[in-house]
Amino acid sequence: MRRIDVIAITLGVFVAGGLAYLLLQVAGLDSMNAGIWSQLFLIAGLIGWLATYLFRAVTQKMTYSQQLKDYENAVLQKRLDELTPEELAKIQAEIEQEKKN
Repeated sequence: MRRIDVIAITLGVFVAGGLAYLLLQVAGLDSMNAGIWSQLFLIAGLIGWLATYLFRAVTQKMTYSQQLKDYENAVLQKRLDELTPEELAKIQAEIEQEKKN
């Protein structure tokens, strides 16, 4: 995520909180209750985002983990492509021997 994205998200959350406060006041709540409810919405959203982050971190569905897996697969595929047919046959024979044991 780029720095400008983080700034835009921060401003968006700030504006959304202000709009929620204003909408709650228009709906008839006094400023104290509108402030409390808008903060409750912010905290609930933050906890929801944190839950999704933790889920992605635990299941390793984050961008870095996926990029690392893709890189490892590309390196292994390149090494496999560079093998001669004799080396490839030897490795396949070793794998089949290990499966039998």
